[in-house]
Amino acid sequence: MASDDIAQLADALAKTHVGDGELSYKGLGLKLDDAESVEELVREIEQYQGLRALRLEGNTFGVEAARAIAKALESKDLLQRCYWSDMFTGRLRCEIPTALRSLGSALMSAGARLTELDLSDNAFGPDGVKGIEQLLKSPSCHSLRELRLNNCGMGIGGGKILAEALIDCHRQSLSHGAQFKLRVFIAGRNRLENEGARALAKAFQLMGSLEEVHMPQNGINHKGVMALASAMRHNPELRVLNLNDNTFTKRGTLAMVQALRYLRHVQVINFGDCLVRSEGAIALAAVLREGLPILRELNLSFGEITEAAALVVAQAVLDHPHMEKVDLNGNCLGEEGCEALRETMENMDKGDMLASLSDDEGEPDDEDDDDDEEDDDEVSEDNEDDEEIVKENGVSRKDNSPPKRHSPAEITSFLSCPSVEELLRLGETRTNLVQQIDVSDPHEAADVLLKIASLYGEEPETKTAVLETIDDVLKRLFCGSAIQSYCFLSTLLVMMGLLKGEGKIKKVSLVPGQLLCLEHAVQQHYFSQHHALLLNNFMSKNSDALKSCSAAREKLSSALEKSERRTFRKLCPITTTTLLLTRSSPVRAL
Repeated sequence: MASDDIAQLADALAKTHVGDGELSYKGLGLKLDDAESVEELVREIEQYQGLRALRLEGNTFGVEAARAIAKALESKDLLQRCYWSDMFTGRLRCEIPTALRSLGSALMSAGARLTELDLSDNAFGPDGVKGIEQLLKSPSCHSLRELRLNNCGMGIGGGKILAEALIDCHRQSLSHGAQFKLRVFIAGRNRLENEGARALAKAFQLMGSLEEVHMPQNGINHKGVMALASAMRHNPELRVLNLNDNTFTKRGTLAMVQALRYLRHVQVINFGDCLVRSEGAIALAAVLREGLPILRELNLSFGEITEAAALVVAQAVLDHPHMEKVDLNGNCLGEEGCEALRETMENMDKGDMLASLSDDEGEPDDEDDDDDEEDDDEVSEDNEDDEEIVKENGVSRKDNSPPKRHSPAEITSFLSCPSVEELLRLGETRTNLVQQIDVSDPHEAADVLLKIASLYGEEPETKTAVLETIDDVLKRLFCGSAIQSYCFLSTLLVMMGLLKGEGKIKKVSLVPGQLLCLEHAVQQHYFSQHHALLLNNFMSKNSDALKSCSAAREKLSSALEKSERRTFRKLCPITTTTLLLTRSSPVRAL
């Protein structure tokens, strides 16, 4: 090494912060190729008594330099925190695993007990994961609490290797009487995709100790998201969940919503740029109504969420005293929708909670087709692991629904071809009809409800039979969780043509009786004011689907607005009048 390079290194080391058990060479920009180039650094490490943290990030180390440093670490049994991100810039990819093995072996030889390991921003790929595999399996990592592997290019193969190493670490730790309890896991921008996510989900579920999970930008779609959701349910202390810039769509969002029901300590949710869409947003609003008591931040930006669904989310977060930030930027609200959302938040004295809406995409094109990954042919490709995940998360799907009880012939006949005569003929056995509805399948429930409601008429016997049956159906649907009822209502809105949904759900041609049955239902005790708020957000739009039912629509809208007034009087009596004035302009749902 040239004398001027040695002098430069000595000068840099002289400025290095040393103290509190930490030795730092952070951000010095040193290019250290061989043992000679790190002589001063090695001397500093060897002479530092009680070394507990070593920062090497922001420099670049060759294989021989790493081996020299590793030799110095073999006596550092107190070392706990290794901040080794961005330390192989400009190195051949084949060099990095060798360097990592040297450093890991030194830690194991020393008997170090790590609590933090940061190897972020090292583009080492799957081979790099192999370089730390033995370290992760060893007793030196049984005490590991924070693992950061952001932007390492691990890929699917690296994700699988990492998952197996974490699983092995957990099993080995139990045999040593010191259970592996990883709290923070960061692995964004690693191209893990579904297979990598599934593998890691198995490790997460086994550990059950995670408090923060950050996995943005990994090319994960609904299959991988469902696996992660299943794993999150087994980590009850989870506080931060960041899956930004993956692809949820409806099925993935519903799985995450079901998982969130079990998590009482979540403070930050980042599902931005995840294609949550309107149906997913409505389901998330349901879990906000039902749980997440200390949530502080919710990011649903760039999710193709429409105005009415965004308002449902806003109304749900208003009851959360700890909420600090709601990000709905980059969605499909339109200019009027953005204004309505701002006014809703401001009139409840929550305006400062709402993030900027400067990147709103405008109202969506009605002709867009959103089948995406929800097509039926993709369902058949899911493997057995997916079947278990779906069952655990409670996400309805035709191919794994439990067998239904045999329907009496008269009920089967009525459902296949509903008519007033058939409904009246059922008499008291209409209660059997209600029992045949699978409440876990919102599409089936909405279909049955619309069929019954289409028979509505003013003739007293018919009217009584229809409304009593409608009441029985909705009571059964609304007696479960908020998520179940919100999913049913969002599916109902899709079938009515008031909400653009995912998948191949056939829309019905509305008749006045269906709206009049809903008007009746809104006034009943089982139809909560939160349900009325959701329905009113979408009914407020001048939709073509409602043109043929103008008189019935007016009656339903009147009932919904009465319910909404009651809701806002409870929330904030002073601002009720002002808020209702902001609702006078049509709300755009599609």
